[in-house]
Amino acid sequence: MPLIDLRDIVKFPDNGDNSTDTVINGVHFNTTALNHFNYTLYSNNTLSNNSKCYLIFDMYQPLMLSNGSFVNATSCYAPIKHISTRGATGVAFAALFAVSVMFTLINLKKHGQLFLREDKRFRVIGRRWQWYWMLFVAACALISTITGIDVDRDYLQDIAVVLQSFFFCLMMPGSLAMVWEAVRHWGSWQERQIFDADPFTMRDDDRRSKTEFYLPLVFYLFAWLNFFMTIPRSWSPIEKQHDAWQQATIAAPAATDVRFKAGSVLAAVAFVVICFSLHHSLKHYKPRGTGFFGSFNTFCVHCPTKLFLTIIVLGIKVAYGIAMSWRWNISLFKYDVESGWPYGLGYAPALLIIIIFNVAGLLEENEDKRIIAQRAERGRSIDAELGLTKKPHWWQWGKSDFNMTPEERLRALTTEVDQGRPSARADNAGVELGNMSGLRDRSRSRPPEDPFRDEITPTESQTPLTARLEIPRRESDGVSVMTTNTGVSGATGLTGRTLTSEQAQPQRIRSMLDI
Repeated sequence: MPLIDLRDIVKFPDNGDNSTDTVINGVHFNTTALNHFNYTLYSNNTLSNNSKCYLIFDMYQPLMLSNGSFVNATSCYAPIKHISTRGATGVAFAALFAVSVMFTLINLKKHGQLFLREDKRFRVIGRRWQWYWMLFVAACALISTITGIDVDRDYLQDIAVVLQSFFFCLMMPGSLAMVWEAVRHWGSWQERQIFDADPFTMRDDDRRSKTEFYLPLVFYLFAWLNFFMTIPRSWSPIEKQHDAWQQATIAAPAATDVRFKAGSVLAAVAFVVICFSLHHSLKHYKPRGTGFFGSFNTFCVHCPTKLFLTIIVLGIKVAYGIAMSWRWNISLFKYDVESGWPYGLGYAPALLIIIIFNVAGLLEENEDKRIIAQRAERGRSIDAELGLTKKPHWWQWGKSDFNMTPEERLRALTTEVDQGRPSARADNAGVELGNMSGLRDRSRSRPPEDPFRDEITPTESQTPLTARLEIPRRESDGVSVMTTNTGVSGATGLTGRTLTSEQAQPQRIRSMLDI
């Protein structure tokens, strides 16, 4: 198969039947019609008029009609070649990025779930942004690496190299954002722990809080400037890599122009903002060391390993972005670039960052659960300082069973079978100051006072309470009359009633013989 970089204009062969006939790859063409429709034969065995291009070698034998149309023609941009190193490596990376999406979703659910009421100062969206950006970077990398297959298979470069380059550039602000959100949220998490222990320690109007307010604005300013410098532009010059001359005069200048260089420098500035944010969090939320070696030791002890590693790996990716904007030979935009440069310094750092964050996410606990555990630990510490011992949950059951007196145990047994009211404790169990329902029921069952009945004064031998209990209250004036035989008034019934006299002691009627 002929090489693509050998693309020179070739004269039509003079091997036809007449002066207007030429034979190309065993097919007869009319030179007058070819010249009329501006078709040119190139050394890479393609026939093109700058709007249409057809292959004309080996098995590709198109036929041209008199009206300029072709039959049985194959476009120059058809994927007819075998997958090479670039495409095979892209498939491997695409599979890894696809698997990372599953673990990122697991961690998003794990760490984004709420177990405490959301606080206005510490929003739950703050700990989810890291995982959102990781999904974005994985999606861009998946599309970019998959299109690397068509870059290898296309005979002449077309939209595939543009798609791979486009989504590769889109990975840069996404990679910066996912590391930034991890670093920023780690500082917010340290502040939340301190604030939960003592709400009056961290002010919201000091220099520290103002710095934390402006740092995200500064970072996203440079991240979005990187986006606008590299993404919204004309990508068609990257396709012009049909020969060495096109690469040197069209594709290479477009891939190393001022906008790509400025975008790479802006990405480096955003990287510096990430490093400063980590330094700010360590300075205000972790113990400080004195001197150079003390500060270095403090950094090594308190800096999270995941953030330290991801910042180093991100620095490699940013450095490659700067290098490829100045050196065309190592740029991903070049279709025949050495595959180790873009995959080793471009895709591998992004994949490694995602792997580090996912492993750390699987090992770490949800922050709300950690806050709950810290509150419980602080409660146990305070109880220990005060000399308080919290009884286990089975203590009440053990107390009611083993430490009860025999009388209390019998009353508890009668309560279980629901036979009467065994004790005052069981009667007052439902009310804090005693069960008042019994008194209320007795007051409702008491008959109202009769205004037409004379009050009976109890005798000296009777107490007011005894007289009140023995005198019924439902006698009427019709029955409160003197009897002729006994001279006793107030007889309202024959049994169970108490009759009283003005001179005699109350007499209890036991049977009909007493009347």
